Amino acid sequence: MKATRPYEMRARADAKAQTRHRILLAVRELAEETLNLEPTLDAVAGRAAVSVQTVLRHFGSRDGLLDAALELAQTDVVEERTTPPGDVSAALRTICDHYERRGDFVLRMLAREHDDARIASIVDRGRGVHRDWVDEVFAPLLPGEDPARGACLDLLIVATDVFTWKLLRRDRQLDRATTEHRLRQLVDAVLGAQGAP
Repeated sequence: MKATRPYEMRARADAKAQTRHRILLAVRELAEETLNLEPTLDAVAGRAAVSVQTVLRHFGSRDGLLDAALELAQTDVVEERTTPPGDVSAALRTICDHYERRGDFVLRMLAREHDDARIASIVDRGRGVHRDWVDEVFAPLLPGEDPARGACLDLLIVATDVFTWKLLRRDRQLDRATTEHRLRQLVDAVLGAQGAP
């Protein structure tokens, strides 16, 4: 009997982790479908096929649930954007893949940031994630001097921003490959104009 106890404890822990993850995915799915970043506990529980009490047992409160869902979403975004520093082609492929998956949802959130404090907080964090990504990915290509480096970084942020993608992909209705090529032209122009290596 003692030999099975560690297995049972591990199985229980795995089941608990899977339930927790399923609940967090339910929050994300509901948010993406409705652009309501504060779904009811009933809606989340129903989507995750658990009881409201199970949701509360895992997260303590609705705010605890929403905070955990936000953390998971940010972790997912950072992982999706992982790119080798200095590889411009990989960077643009990665950012286009990311926008193809999440761009329209992000744009809907940006349209509501002035009306909803939670959305404003999320998109502000997103801006920080994007700036950090550009800084990390393009670091080997940026000029060394402070003013030139800052200017180049700002322009690369604009060149790879979701609104730039939207102008090309949604407003101009360019296909994905052409959109990526246009972003590459912008990035190459910025790097060349700033005297980056």
